[in-house]
This record gives sequence, structure tokens and C-alpha cells, in this order.
Amino acid sequence: MPRAKNVVATRRRRKKIIKAAKGYFVSKGALYKTANEQVMRSRAYSYRDRKRRKRDFRKLWVTRINAAARLNDMKYSQLIHGLSLAGVEVNRKMLADIAVNEPENFTAYANLAKEAINN
Repeated sequence: MPRAKNVVATRRRRKKIIKAAKGYFVSKGALYKTANEQVMRSRAYSYRDRKRRKRDFRKLWVTRINAAARLNDMKYSQLIHGLSLAGVEVNRKMLADIAVNEPENFTAYANLAKEAINN
């Protein structure tokens, strides 16, 4: 009895990988074996970088807040501490956006933090 090969399933599986590797450089987008290796690697990078993106954005927000805080004669840590003492519920993403787009409002937050620290 001849060996049964499920050619339809194999072709579908391979086609799915080649489709995922579309646009990759030379053989990585055309040959199944190298395409499969690259697709697996790409998915691993995607997973890793989805986690890293959160860290990167938080770092960016902290940097922006720190720069704006120093324009108001404060350090980042003093600003955050002062805002928590004042009971201001504003997260770093919102604070960074305010620092970039509305500097006068950020100055008001900085003054609020200074008052809370001094009292």
C-alpha cells in the first residue's frame, strides 16, 4: 500500500507561512524552510516588542515630564511627590501630553506640587 500524504493540508500549511513571509528579503519570502524560520523569529520579535513598547512609552513620558518640570525649577521626583501629596490624580501619559501641548497648564500643576511640598 502506498504512503498516504495529505498534500492538501501540507500545501495549505506551507502557503500560510509563505503568505506571512510576503515582502521578506529574497529566499526568506520565497522558500518554505527559510521563510518558516524567519516567520517564527518575526513573531518572537513581535511578542518581545509588544512588551517593550510599554516600557519605552513610559520612559518617553518620564523624560518629557522631567524636562518640563525643570523649566519650572523642580525635579521629576519632586513634581510627582508634590502631586501625590496634593491628591492630584493624573497619570504620566496625561501629564506628558499636558507638558508638551499646554505648558501653561503644566506650570499650574507644578505650582500645585510646590505648594503641597511646602505645606
